[in-house]
Amino acid sequence: MNPLQAPSGRSSSEEAEKHAHGISVATKDVDTGAALVAGMSGDLDPDDVARVRRKIDFGILPMMCTLYWIQFMDKNTLGSSAILGIQKDTHLSTNQYNWLGTVFYLSYLLFEFPQNLALQRFPVGRWMSINIFVWGIALACQAACTNFAGLFVARFILGICEGSITAGFMIVSSMFYTRSEQTSRVGYWFLMNGTAQIISGFISFGSLHIKTPGFAPWQWLMIITGILTLLTAVVYWFFFPDSPTNAWFLTPAERTIAIRRLKENQTGVENKHFKKDQMIEALKDPKTWIFALFSALDQIPNSLSNQRQIIMTTFGFSTLQTTLLSCVDGFMEVATIWTGIMIVSRIPNSRAYVGAVYFTPALVGVLMIEFLPWSNQIALLFAIWLVDLGITGFVLSVAWLTSVTAGHTKRVTTNAIMLSAYCVGNGLGPFMWQTQYKPRNHIPWIVIGLCYLVCPLLLLTIRFMLSRENKKRDAEPVNDNFEEVYIEQVTADGKRIEVKVDKEFLDLTDIQNRDFRYVL
Repeated sequence: MNPLQAPSGRSSSEEAEKHAHGISVATKDVDTGAALVAGMSGDLDPDDVARVRRKIDFGILPMMCTLYWIQFMDKNTLGSSAILGIQKDTHLSTNQYNWLGTVFYLSYLLFEFPQNLALQRFPVGRWMSINIFVWGIALACQAACTNFAGLFVARFILGICEGSITAGFMIVSSMFYTRSEQTSRVGYWFLMNGTAQIISGFISFGSLHIKTPGFAPWQWLMIITGILTLLTAVVYWFFFPDSPTNAWFLTPAERTIAIRRLKENQTGVENKHFKKDQMIEALKDPKTWIFALFSALDQIPNSLSNQRQIIMTTFGFSTLQTTLLSCVDGFMEVATIWTGIMIVSRIPNSRAYVGAVYFTPALVGVLMIEFLPWSNQIALLFAIWLVDLGITGFVLSVAWLTSVTAGHTKRVTTNAIMLSAYCVGNGLGPFMWQTQYKPRNHIPWIVIGLCYLVCPLLLLTIRFMLSRENKKRDAEPVNDNFEEVYIEQVTADGKRIEVKVDKEFLDLTDIQNRDFRYVL
């Protein structure tokens, strides 16, 4: 069946009649950018393209980086608060503390698909700003919590709201950037996780020096980070664009260039209408589930984010020293993500290879922790920092999934599945860290090692499958089914005309569009 037609033969139960010159379809069935660029042809001026790309970078990247820093810092206030006295003040057992880490990802998981549907249905910038505002309030309210139940509810709300951010950023990255640019841009906002660790380490250090009767340092941490989040929500409401078609920092002519330069993606900008056939295709696509399995396994070790500072204190470091040493984790994460995306940007089709290689030092770190004597605390500390290098594979996989999925509903569905798997891994991880395993935690480290052993194999499996599919398509005859597709437009003088739409803006999936080639 033609993907632009409903079973009746009419697009979206409306008009899709065959003309002598091609197919006429309703505007809502095609990409939102089609109305701006329909009928346009010719090459773009490279200088204009570079200028528009710089304006896009300046217009959205600073806000994306700031928010990702904020959301990671907020998410990990639990880990930072662990050495600031939250467990004692709120009477948390080890199991309750672990549940506070898990409930965040449980609510994230439960609401991830609804969040993705909302991101498709509503303006992206406004929807994210509402979520940021609500989670800022929930974060600040944690300062008033005196027991497990209060913290549980606050963390549950945080998970609901923060589920919109990575999904929203994946969509925004695919709307504004070409596939060759997406890996570096995703890397830029993702490396803010490391920056957040550095800054939150200094904020925690400063909180320790705030002496207020009846108000603990961890409570100040919640208030400070909550205020920063609320300020970010206001900025997003007024300044974050919803798509290239209405970006406030681009002129009408520049918006057209911003959309036309995405033609090489074969993915268009977005489509606000949910398409059931694309969702079914995403569910049947094997790569969707391999990416999801990779995401789940890669994120089980992420439970270290709430355990790392506790582990460091067992090495004999003081609370102040541990707080400052946590900044090194941030530097390691920034360095590893930066080098990884730079290598991928310079070596074509190297995503799987680079991601797989970066798991090697992480595995070395796990082996060091398992077999070095406990008295060798400096070496063990360096081993923990080596484990941080495993994050690069996940960052590359996020950008890779966005680049190899076309069709807006399919992209929303695959994003939801991958991020749901991300939640499963993060939700299960905290339960490895049981009291009976302390201080060496041999069992958790074995689980982490196994995850980091399987993950690179999954990346290489995805690469093999996509490479084989590219070769298969190269051998197929040219498919011209979608070469003559038109939408109706009304001119300034009120005349109705039909304008040709390029295949790249028909909201076809990567399977429907046989000209689509997977980046590797």
